[in-house]
Amino acid sequence: QVQLVESGGGSVQAGGSLRLSCAASGSFAWLRRRAWFRQAPTKEREVVAGIWTGGNPYYADSVKGRFTISQDNAKNMVYLQMNSLKPEDSAMYFCAAGSGWAGLDNLNSYVFWGQGTQVTVSS
Repeated sequence: QVQLVESGGGSVQAGGSLRLSCAASGSFAWLRRRAWFRQAPTKEREVVAGIWTGGNPYYADSVKGRFTISQDNAKNMVYLQMNSLKPEDSAMYFCAAGSGWAGLDNLNSYVFWGQGTQVTVSS
């Protein structure tokens, strides 16, 4: 079993930055895919960024150049650095992990999910 716990969310003004952290426990090292998703009220959950254990990150077009996903495999940590935040980035952000070789944006490939951390960006 794997547990994922997100932290680092909060309220910021547009243009600000936040760094989200995801602490994993259990058999996390065996899960080759890690990602951050987000879900705003009345909207579907969408991928923000993903990364394989060996690197090679993926970013949604909406966050390219602003967000950076990283990981510390020795510490079982995944991070999301968010810069130049916009009001439309406001959402609950979830850390996820899974296996398989489908694209990193494939929501159904993620088996383990955290409870989420809220990000609110004001204009």
